[in-house]
Amino acid sequence: MRAKLFHACAWLFLTAAACAQQQPGPNQDPIGQSFFPPELVMQNQETIGLNDEQKTYLKTELREAQLKFTDWQWKLQDEMEKMVALVKQPHIDEQQVLAQLEKILATEREVKRAQISLLVHIKNKLNAEQQAKLETIRSRK
Repeated sequence: MRAKLFHACAWLFLTAAACAQQQPGPNQDPIGQSFFPPELVMQNQETIGLNDEQKTYLKTELREAQLKFTDWQWKLQDEMEKMVALVKQPHIDEQQVLAQLEKILATEREVKRAQISLLVHIKNKLNAEQQAKLETIRSRK
């Protein structure tokens, strides 16, 4: 059960980056394609010419995001365990389950909001030339 919870949490944290890394296609997420995942920027920092100020800014943003995501992962796991306990009962109280679901969804919403916010910060810190280079690099993959 813990493995399933871990995988669910990991999926939440990696969704935005994975969407942004996919190659364009007919069913492509147009929002995800508009962003650059942190890994892509970090792996190509020399190629795109990140300056020291940009590197420092991005490192700070990523550290802060990682701390938040770790806290949310713990919170989400705790809330999921409570949900599992509720639904394992022979008679399930629907109101309790729905209230617990709201807690889980609220945490997931916070995670998604932070993911998009991080991606916006990354993109806004890159100039047009750097963004164009990343687009070219992404299209080659």
